[in-house]
Amino acid sequence: MIARHLLLVLTALLSLLAAPLPVAAASAEEILLWPGTPPGHGAVTGPEKIGAEGAGYGAVSNIATPRMRVYRPAEPNGAAVLVAGGGGYFRIQLKKESTPAAEWLQAQGFTVFELIYRLPNDGWDAAAPFMDAQRAMKIIRTRAGEFGIAPNKIGIMGFSAGGHLAGFTAYQPARALYAGADRFEAASARPDFAVLLFPVVTLRKPYDTTRTRREIIGDTAGPEAEDAWSLDTYASKDAPPTIIFAAADDPTTPPGHGILLFQTLIAAGASAELHLFRDGGHGWGLGTPEQVISQWPALFAHWAQSLKITEKRGE
Repeated sequence: MIARHLLLVLTALLSLLAAPLPVAAASAEEILLWPGTPPGHGAVTGPEKIGAEGAGYGAVSNIATPRMRVYRPAEPNGAAVLVAGGGGYFRIQLKKESTPAAEWLQAQGFTVFELIYRLPNDGWDAAAPFMDAQRAMKIIRTRAGEFGIAPNKIGIMGFSAGGHLAGFTAYQPARALYAGADRFEAASARPDFAVLLFPVVTLRKPYDTTRTRREIIGDTAGPEAEDAWSLDTYASKDAPPTIIFAAADDPTTPPGHGILLFQTLIAAGASAELHLFRDGGHGWGLGTPEQVISQWPALFAHWAQSLKITEKRGE
């Protein structure tokens, strides 16, 4: 009996070892943004941190190595999206925001690049995340052929502070934030479309209480700094097509942020669309099926089709 029991245990162990690892356990494909030390000033000590509880659960911080995680679709549609989670520039909400969005986009055929960018709260210059986003766009466009991506169908998506980062990259793609001379620097950092979800848009009153403002310009900055880092300052007719999603009851980035950007873009002659949901609060990611805000992925898909970024499935 003992021998038979040992045989069964060994058989079970061998079957476990032979079984494929879950997808979640597999190493993600990653692309480093910079060769050697990234530009800008700052330093991080110790390993990266992943939040284990509360509002920061699944969020990453203490980032020394900015990079992109690549999500390759089974059936590529020729378009790509760079996705940036929020977190007030003191952490990046991967589990709640950027990773679910990346996986959904991947399932729709997009080649997705999840951005893990440097954070001022970790000790980097305030401009570091914007350097990383520009660099990421340039790398994606330069390597578009390798990924089967059309170089004119590369968009950017961001949530909350990540929406601020995405919008700044979309509306100030040529802003000289760092010096570079390798092959990637010849490419444009301008996204071909922008998707902003509950974005931080303005750092001015009455919306001057966000963690984004505190991390980028500080609590005592004046109007000049507020203007320099507010998205609506740079809304112009040359802005890429933009779609904005916001919830009416968002206490962190009230809908006034999205409304302001939408109105400014439209007044400038740009292509813009705004969807304002009655509720949902802040940080809703994909939302849950019972929430009205869970409609946003479908609305984005229809918008992308209307711009000829993608085609309807089956066509």
